[in-house]
This record gives sequence, structure tokens and C-alpha cells, in this order.
Amino acid sequence: MSAPTVVIAGAGQAGSQTAASLREMGFEGRVVLVGDEPHPPYQRPPLSKGHLTGAAARDNLWLHSPTFYEHHDIELLLSEQVSRIDRANTRVELAGGAILDYDHLVLAVGAHNRTLPIPGAELDGVVGLRNLVEADDIRDRLARARHLVVVGGGFIGLEVAATAVRLGLDVVVVEIADQLMARVLSRHMASFMLDAHRARGLRVELGTSVAALTGTAGRVSAVTTTDGREFPADMVLVGVGAVPNTQLAEDAGLRVDNGIVVDEYLATQDDRISAVGDCTSCPNRFADGHRVRLESVHNATAQPRFLASRLVGRPEPYDSVPWFWSDQADLKLQIAGLSGTQSSQVVLRGDPDSGRFSVFCFHDGVLRSVESLNRPGDHMAARKLLTIGDCLTPEQAGDTDFDLRAHVAAHSANDLAVVDLGARTRS
Repeated sequence: MSAPTVVIAGAGQAGSQTAASLREMGFEGRVVLVGDEPHPPYQRPPLSKGHLTGAAARDNLWLHSPTFYEHHDIELLLSEQVSRIDRANTRVELAGGAILDYDHLVLAVGAHNRTLPIPGAELDGVVGLRNLVEADDIRDRLARARHLVVVGGGFIGLEVAATAVRLGLDVVVVEIADQLMARVLSRHMASFMLDAHRARGLRVELGTSVAALTGTAGRVSAVTTTDGREFPADMVLVGVGAVPNTQLAEDAGLRVDNGIVVDEYLATQDDRISAVGDCTSCPNRFADGHRVRLESVHNATAQPRFLASRLVGRPEPYDSVPWFWSDQADLKLQIAGLSGTQSSQVVLRGDPDSGRFSVFCFHDGVLRSVESLNRPGDHMAARKLLTIGDCLTPEQAGDTDFDLRAHVAAHSANDLAVVDLGARTRS
């Protein structure tokens, strides 16, 4: 019998991690990694920060060395993409015309940026940031620009805005919600971040949106908001969220609902097809079991490891604590867990005036998420606390003399003791 073949559609972080994890876990079959960009798989977080200033060397972007894929017998097909899935014959067609048979297909096709459905969106100078080519273009434009308008007050928009302020540009962020990062942050942390950005020279306009973009000779020159104001703009960065790339799955008859629908083992309804990363809609116990789609480096690296484990015969449900981070100038924001915006009680740990504090978000007395600013120790403890479960009270969270690390260690030891006792009882 010939060795099985795994074809991975998408060579971003999730696709690359899937290939690497398969080899790490001893998979001996054929692994084919198909990516539509000409570059080898690379890190995306630096694109909105160090890459724009030149502080991050280009060679440091690559997820693996140039020889990694050959050394691990991973076939890397660049400037190519899967254009059609033939489920009946377990094969895929590539845009270039080639056919690949698979024993298992992994969809790691990511997402694409939302665009603005308004007049002027097609003007030169209106850009988005999703890949290396776009980052290179933005870096070149920033060197020539004086006025930048960022549409959207999410992670990417604020990271680029903070970088541009440091480069000396006049920057305005236009956000339709009444707070920054409204989908992921509590009002307490969002309010602090707003004040901090404004203190660093960033102009932020909340509660309004962009009505139109105007230009001269085909190039953007100004942004008009729905409340009638106008801001000059040599460049407009659109950061209003992303849409999962689901067309390939839809055309193949796979279920789609704000992403490619998978179960807790990252499998679609076709037992020969799985999906990982930004494109997936997956049940999550930290969202009360509801299905969620997460866009994060953690999700793009953890899901592939769980999937690879299943494909080599060691299945475990995906049960990893969601966590995120965003570096905005000298503000290092880290988030563990979900539901910070829906909490019934928030507890501050540390002094916001110092610029180093955390917001612990509880719902019905149970810790749901922790937002940390320049307090990495709190963040690491939070990830472990959320993994353990209900073991921290609001009073303990707010007491800076309470040792979170020791508390985590004690509860981890208790859990191990219970597991050991159970094993002895069964033996």
C-alpha cells in the first residue's frame, strides 16, 4: 500500500504549521503545501509594525529557513492555488491545471480584507494590509505621505496608525463604534487605550464612519465622514475586518457559516477534509460552546497541531485557551480568553496611571477573560487560570499582593494529584 498523501490548501501560518506538525508527529506520507503567494510562508504580525519602519529584517519574516521544507520532505508549491475540490474522486485541481490526489485535504485558506462600498474606494492610495506585497506597498507610501487616514479602530488599523505617528505623519483614525477595538475589549481597557493613543499624537474620531473618498487625478486626497467632516489624506488604510475565504468549500458542498464549519476535531462533514486557521468556524468552550471564528497567530498555530495529532492517530478535541496580542507603539496589549465585552464584573489589577495594569473580566463570578497592558506575567497566569477553570475570585484578582503564579502552581498540582489518584483507583 502506498503512503497516504495530505494536501494543504494555503501556505500561510496555519498551512505551514500543519505541514511542520505532521512531520514533527511522525507522519511519513506525502505532504504537499500549496500557496498562492510567490514567497515562502512568513510571519504576518511584523507587517503592521517593524516591517513598515525597516526595524524587522525581511529575512526574519520567514517562518522556516529556506531548506526546511526540502529537509522535511514537504513539497512547497508557490504562486499556485487549489481552484476546485473533487470530493468524489478525492483530488484537487490547481489553478495552473495540475491535478493532485489526496487521502486527506486540509483547507487553510485564510481570509481576505473587507472593502469599503463607498464612492472613491477604487482610488490610488486606498490600501489594505493582509500580505507581504501590501505591506511593502504601504511602507513605500508612508515614506512619501504626510496625511494618513485609517478607517477602523481594530488591531491592524491601530498598529499601523501608531507606527505612522512615530514616523511623523499626521494620522486620523475613524471608527464607527463608540470605543476602540469594540469586538474584543472591555470599555475600561478601550478607554485607556484611547487616551494613550491621543496622548501620543494620534487623532481618533469615534461614532462616525466614512461616507466618501475624493481624489485628484485618480489619487485619493481627502476623506469625508458621515457627519460632514473632511480630512486630508495622501493614503487611506482600510481596516474594517476580514471575510473568511469559503468559496472553495462552498463550491465543494461543504457547510459554511461565517467560516468553514468544523467540529471540535477540526473536521468538516467530509471525513477526508479538515480546516484550520482564520477560515474555520469551530465550537469553543470559552464561548460557552458556541461556534466562533478566531483570527490570531495562536489559533493558526494551535489548531494545526491538534489536527496533525488526529491525522497520526492521536485525536484530541481542540480545547486551547484563545489568546491574542497587539503591539501599538509602546503599548503591549495581551488578551486571554473571550467575552470581555459581555462581562458582568470587571476587576482592575495594577495602576492604570502607571501604564501597567490588567482588566480581569468575570461573568457570574467566573473568570472569562483577562486584558493585560504591559503586564506579561498577568497574561501568562491568565492563560493557565482559564485552562484550569473556575479557581480565581474577583477579590483575589484585584489584590496585587495575591500571588497569581503561586495560585496557578497550587491548582495545577492539585489537578495532577487528582489525575494520579484516579489512575491508581482504576489500576
